[in-house]
Parts: sequence; C-alpha cells; structure tokens
Amino acid sequence: MRFDRTLLAAAAFAAFAVAGVAQAQTAWDLPTAYPTTNFHTENVQLFIDDIAKATGGKLKINLHANASLIKAPDIKRAIRGGQVQIGEILLANFANEDAVYELDGVPFLAASYSESMKLYKAQKPALDKLLGSQGMKLLYTVPWGPQGIYSKREINSVVDMKGLKWRAYSPATNKIAELVNATPVTIQAAELSQALATGVVDSYMSSLSTGFDTKTFESVKNWYDTQAWLPKNAIIVSQKAFDALDKPTQEAVLKAAAAAETRGWKMSQDKNQWYADQMTKNGMKIIKPTPKLSADMKQVGAIMLADWLKRAGPDGKAVVDAYRKM
Repeated sequence: MRFDRTLLAAAAFAAFAVAGVAQAQTAWDLPTAYPTTNFHTENVQLFIDDIAKATGGKLKINLHANASLIKAPDIKRAIRGGQVQIGEILLANFANEDAVYELDGVPFLAASYSESMKLYKAQKPALDKLLGSQGMKLLYTVPWGPQGIYSKREINSVVDMKGLKWRAYSPATNKIAELVNATPVTIQAAELSQALATGVVDSYMSSLSTGFDTKTFESVKNWYDTQAWLPKNAIIVSQKAFDALDKPTQEAVLKAAAAAETRGWKMSQDKNQWYADQMTKNGMKIIKPTPKLSADMKQVGAIMLADWLKRAGPDGKAVVDAYRKM
C-alpha cells in the first residue's frame, strides 16, 4: 500500500511538472504576407529559431506565411488589436496613417543599399516613437532589393506608361500610377500571379525577388532596372505582449532581432544578383532604362518627395535633413 502511494505521488509530481512546463511556455503567432521560399520569410524563420534556442523553447513563435492567417494590409491592425502578438509588415503600406511609414517608398530618395541604411538610421527614431504611441515596438527591418518596372509593354519614357493596368499595393505605388497616367489596381503579393495571368494587371513596380516568387516571368518579359527605392519590411511586436515576457526572454528576442536585421540586410543584397540570374534563365529581359525614362521617373520622385515633405511637416523635414547630412 505504501508502494502504491509512492507511485501515486510520483505520478502526481510528474503531471504537475509537465503542467508547469506547459504553463511556462508562451506561444505567439507571427503572420507574414510572403511565401516560405522568400528570403524575408527565411530570415524570419531563423529569427524564430534563434529565440526558441535561446529561451529553451520558453517562447514559441508560430509562423504563418503567404498571408495564410492574415492579409498584408491587416497585419498591423491585428497586432495592435491583440489578435496576434507579432508580425511582418511593409512599412510603406501604412503611409495613410503617417508619412513616416512612407519615407523609404519615395522614389530615388535612397536608391542603393548604403543609402537605404543611412535613411533607416535617420528614420528609426521617428519609427520607434510612432509605433510606441500605437502600442507596438519595432524589432528589426530588412529591405527589398532595388525596385524596377515590370511591363508587358516596351517603355522608353513615361509617355509609354499611359493606360497601363498598374498593380498598386501601397499609397506610394498608387501615386506613381497617378503621375504616369496608368490605371492603379490594388493587388497584394499573394494574389499577383493570378492577376497577371488573367490580365487584371499588366505592369507593376517591385523587386526581382517579388517577380521570382510570383513567377511574373510567365506573363511579363520586361523588367526595367530603375533602382528607384528599397522599401523595408519590419517585424513589429505588441508592446503589451513583449512586456509580459520575463527579462531574459525579452533580451533573447532583442538579441535575435539584432542578428536578424544584420543577416537580413546581407541576404537581401547577396540574393539580388541570384534573383537576376534566375529571372534571366526564365526569360525575363532585364533592361537598363533609357536616359529619358530615368529622367522622367526621377521627376516623379521629386514630385513625390515634395508632397511627402509637405505632409510630414517640420519633423519629416528633420529626418530627411539628417539623412542628407550622413
């Protein structure tokens, strides 16, 4: 009888211990709009793995890729509203909320990786402040490759862009359509392949990586290497969810985020040529813009920067001034 009680006590203790481990584990959901094969998503997975390893599984983050849980425009609102704890957003998608989000989507303000990093350093304090006021925290950013123009039609100047059915996925890309007399059609990344195949759109402005992920080469054969801007994705987290973590877990998240940012910027730059090679193999013509097209697009950028500075006010001007002094 004593033996049975001992076994019973041991079993109860084991069950209590298992329950304690289960209770100690925190689970987060991380939605992103991009497929698992995209370098951004690969980097996010490494970020998640680093956290799991550093915390001994104490913080488990479930990745939901390719807009399978929440669509791109809704991710930020889902974090702010507590539907999910963490997620990946394209900053420029939220320009209508505040001009600060749109800065890296202004054409030709920062058109290389080195310029983009300088712009990020100038922009980050404003981003931190803005996200903080909305109950969120910026963990890290990673840029897309330089943006070019995909078009079924040959383009030698902005005049040739009139009437294009232009994929718009952010206020900035919508504004470009307006300035070049194209017709904007709102299409998110996960829907782009079908939209191109069915003729809903016949052009858009994005990186080689997006073109590869969406198999744009099956419908469009021209990519004009305008190197217009490098928009950034950001991993943001609910401040409330972050604050609920113990100190060692918070430190693990921040350390993994710093590593992901360094790694992600390098991945973006390193893979840009790989994407170019893959697109060429699949029949995409990578075309240097004519001097006229380059000049026209830079004029579009100048108009958009003037508009941005007007909307952003003195604080926005201070960010741009700080960037230009670097």
